[in-house]
Amino acid sequence: MSLKSLAAKLFASRVVKKNTKWINNPIQAQQRVFQNLLQEGRQTAFGKDHNFKDIQTFQDFASNVPIRDYEELKPYVDKVVHGEVNVLWPGQPIYFAKTSGTTSGAKYIPITKASIAYQVQASRDAILNYIAETKRADFVDGKMIFLQGSPVLEEKNGIKLGRLSGISAHYVPNYLQRNRLPSWKTNCIEDWETKVDEIIKETEHENMTVIAGIPSWVQMYFEKLEKKHQKKVGELFQNFELFIYGGVNYEPYRAKFENLIGRKVASIELFPASEGFFAYQDKQHEKGMLLLVDGGIFYEFVKADEFFDNNPKRLTLAEVELGVNYALIISTNAGLWAYNIGDTVQFISLKPYKVIVSGRIKHFISAFGEHVIAKEVEEAMRLAIAGTGALVNEFTVAPQTNPKNGLPYHEWLVEFEKPPKDENLFAQILEEAMRKQNSYYDDLITGSILKPLQVTKVVLGGFQDYMKSIGKFGGQNKVQRLSNDRKLADGIQSHLTTPNQ
Repeated sequence: MSLKSLAAKLFASRVVKKNTKWINNPIQAQQRVFQNLLQEGRQTAFGKDHNFKDIQTFQDFASNVPIRDYEELKPYVDKVVHGEVNVLWPGQPIYFAKTSGTTSGAKYIPITKASIAYQVQASRDAILNYIAETKRADFVDGKMIFLQGSPVLEEKNGIKLGRLSGISAHYVPNYLQRNRLPSWKTNCIEDWETKVDEIIKETEHENMTVIAGIPSWVQMYFEKLEKKHQKKVGELFQNFELFIYGGVNYEPYRAKFENLIGRKVASIELFPASEGFFAYQDKQHEKGMLLLVDGGIFYEFVKADEFFDNNPKRLTLAEVELGVNYALIISTNAGLWAYNIGDTVQFISLKPYKVIVSGRIKHFISAFGEHVIAKEVEEAMRLAIAGTGALVNEFTVAPQTNPKNGLPYHEWLVEFEKPPKDENLFAQILEEAMRKQNSYYDDLITGSILKPLQVTKVVLGGFQDYMKSIGKFGGQNKVQRLSNDRKLADGIQSHLTTPNQ
């Protein structure tokens, strides 16, 4: 055992022991965060506009501070972007995380010195937790790669801006700098395919032990490696031990990854966003991610099926229940207040509080009142892959409300790396899983309002070509898993193996 791996084990043990204090007292930790945020926010323009000086309880806060998304918070953000101080948080942010917008164009999410510190700490603690649990630390002596956006930052009125992953690249600890790949020069390449080709040149002969990134983009890296060397990734990188990912559910990709790697490797799921770092997987043999309740973020939850009501009930952590789909609302030490990040979560444990990401509050299918969410389609896909031996690169689901013939249905557009031998069985497993999980969908099928789902095959590489065509290829971009309209489904029509029916 090297001195570095021994030090990592000792450090991991100390950090995990420290974290047990807030893990065992989550409600107190959240109350402390709540009070600290209010104290900091009282002298800001937002705090003055929303009577922070008179707020004592969560009920007071909910009465004075409405839930907002980015569009509704934008008037305050615009003031920060234009250089004003003490608007959402004391002083100014040190960064803006620039993300794709909707009606307002680019979104500028403020990041403060305090919030980036928690982001970095959470990333570190996720790995340290793995070391403490498994007692494995030899991987710290190998090379680590983080597939991310360019670290080159622009500047707007004295505040640096860029993609979150690019900002994070500036915070790699000194003790990992020698282990970290790719080089700074390669990391700055904007074109994703060119960047992956250069990453392969820098990593193919190295002792790679940790690989991290959004699964769909790591998949491209693995596929190019396998094609070039005619070897499984696990054979090429014999000490590859740990895959770290976030941004999407890994399960639909797991079979494909294990095929590319040639063996199983340990993995850690993260739940980061430009707005904050919310959770990480803390147990290798348990589902779900530990909610970080002491990380400068105060959480609220609104039942997803009530979210679009006029006055939905806002719940604190102490009031949540298992298995309910909640919209996640946050207030943060970057000056986001009662902010709807758009993600939905479900709790799978209350001691400790552990969540899974169930989808996006705006990403669902309910063209006929079925209320289908991402978690359900991803679980159905996992079962279909397991039941048929198929390998799936990517997929999306959309309603077909106006078919040429017969009843409407849900269309599953699937790009297979390895098609199932029995395509009917594949579709049957999907259908049965959806009906079992979603009683509304089952009722619509039973009542002959919908006919069973249909699988439409997308050509190999079709989703990548589509993402390129809309300028969202690589980096943090990912295919939307499902939608209540046919914008994506219609956009990919030119990439089908056969004309749609």
